[in-house]
Amino acid sequence: MTGAAQRAEPVVPALLRAWPIPEPHGSKYGRGQVLVVGGARATPGAAMLAGLAALRVGGGRLTLAVARSVAPAVAVAVPEAGVRGLAEDDGGDVTGTDADVLAKDAGRADVVLLGPGLGEPGGTLALLRGLVPHVPPEVPVVLDAFALGVLADAPDDVLDALRGRLVLTPNLVELARLLGREEIEDDDAADAVVETAGRFDAVVCGHGFVSAGDRLWRKTTGHTGLGTSGSGDVMGGALAGLVARGADPAQAAVWAMHLHAAAGDSLTARVGKVGFLARELLDELPHRLHELSA
Repeated sequence: MTGAAQRAEPVVPALLRAWPIPEPHGSKYGRGQVLVVGGARATPGAAMLAGLAALRVGGGRLTLAVARSVAPAVAVAVPEAGVRGLAEDDGGDVTGTDADVLAKDAGRADVVLLGPGLGEPGGTLALLRGLVPHVPPEVPVVLDAFALGVLADAPDDVLDALRGRLVLTPNLVELARLLGREEIEDDDAADAVVETAGRFDAVVCGHGFVSAGDRLWRKTTGHTGLGTSGSGDVMGGALAGLVARGADPAQAAVWAMHLHAAAGDSLTARVGKVGFLARELLDELPHRLHELSA
């Protein structure tokens, strides 16, 4: 263990129990409103997994914004969500030209998650630029997947509007992109997470580390089975859901990182080290959360 990793605080159940997340209360509005924006025609499942994860950790009200052609199917598949259709090109990628249709949803959201299931950089950047002005300045914005890939290209006014309330969930490839490097090795992940957090004035949850301000945490559990399609969408959605119910972004990132890994541990014991599906993580989240909150 080298560099920043040496000073990282290990995330263990005792740490989380001493740092409890706010108890949900009241109606679905009191438990927090989550807006998930993503889901190209070919990949609406990413937005669906993220949104369901947000509900599974206690978020109260969910809105999914996906490509217009798949919006009716998503509305049927996720009856718990309100669904908005977004303009798309001939290939089914969201173009970002009609971000204004999300003005009302963004204005009343307690957290916005942008990125799951988006697949084209130009449209993703346009969507980011068009959406940010509609998100109240105190509302956290979580960027995942393709939204991380375009953040470094965002204009200064967008970056300035996001500073201090931005949460990033990059993998090693996305960390390299954010820092303008060709690649980042495993051993350098902690330092890269810290550097990215400082560069974008953000909470960064990536490759088993969370950096926020002058603090750094590292996960202590989780197995290779989590490296499966859709797994990151579940983690990002869980993070957003915890923010919605009242956790601050750093706390939400630490808790989500652990809950995601612990859910994988539970499935590993029952299914095996590999072979479980991201959708199966969803059912584990409330159980793992209950264990830590009891």
